[in-house]
Amino acid sequence: MSLVQHIRPRALYETAAFSLMEIMAALVILGILAALIVPRLSAHQDKGKKSGCYANKGDIELQVKLWKRNKSSYPAANLSDIGADVSYFPGSLPVCPVDGTAYTIDTTTGRVIGHTH
Repeated sequence: MSLVQHIRPRALYETAAFSLMEIMAALVILGILAALIVPRLSAHQDKGKKSGCYANKGDIELQVKLWKRNKSSYPAANLSDIGADVSYFPGSLPVCPVDGTAYTIDTTTGRVIGHTH
């Protein structure tokens, strides 16, 4: 008996593979998981931006108090003078991570105006 006679005819073209239905089922499951996960991730991103805005407000108000103690007056409402002094904000004045706007202060209290996200 030769080697060819021992091989079944089907074995020549049968290979281990996934069927089209199995691949489509896997894609449907992945699509459903993505639809559930993506909105949750974006909600956490929004919460992080709001927390960043709150932290920026605290930093600005602290630096404004230091400015008032050192200069005996509050800085300009748009923070132009305190922003130019690198001893208060070495990098630059922070901007709101939620909407990208600049912070302003009330020059009578030293508190940040708005940004109540």
